[in-house]
Amino acid sequence: MMALIMLSCGSSPEKTENSPPNTSTSNERPANQVSAFDPRTISQAQYDSTRIEVQLFIENLNQIIRNRNFQAWRACLSRDYFDEISSAENLRQISEQPAMRTRNIVLRNAEDYFIHVVVPSRANSRVDDIEFITVNRVNAFTISINSRGEEQRLRLYALEKIGNNWTIIN
Repeated sequence: MMALIMLSCGSSPEKTENSPPNTSTSNERPANQVSAFDPRTISQAQYDSTRIEVQLFIENLNQIIRNRNFQAWRACLSRDYFDEISSAENLRQISEQPAMRTRNIVLRNAEDYFIHVVVPSRANSRVDDIEFITVNRVNAFTISINSRGEEQRLRLYALEKIGNNWTIIN
C-alpha cells in the first residue's frame, strides 16, 4: 500500500500495461449503473483537442512547479486530492521512504510535500498520450523506453475537467 500511496501522490509516474488509447476491454455494465461510459464514443477530433488541452495544462503546471509556486500548484489540485496529500498518514508514509530518510527529510505539511517530492519529480513532465475515463476525466501518460527497449506507458496524472479548467484529482 505504501507504494500505491506514493504513486498516487505524484512522486513517480505509475506504470501501466501497454494498451491502445480509447479502448475498452469489457462490455459488462456494473449492476446499479444506468449507463457505463464507453471510451469508443470519443471522436478522434475530441481526443486530439483534449490531448492538446491536457498537454498545455501540464506545460503550465511544469512552469508552476519549476517556479516552486506552492499556491498556484495547490490551485491545480482537487480539494480531495489536496486533503489526501496533506494527511498526516500520507506525509508520514512518504517521509519513511528510503529516498527521504537518506536525506533526513520529514514532511510536515503539503508545502513540504510539494518542495521535496513534486518539485524534483514533476518539473519536466511530458504528456504523450491520454486515456478517457469519462467524458471529463482522463489519465495523462508519458511514454518511455525501458532498459530492455520496451515501450512503457507511465501515468503522470488523473485529471478532471470542471468547467473550462483541468484539475488534478489523483
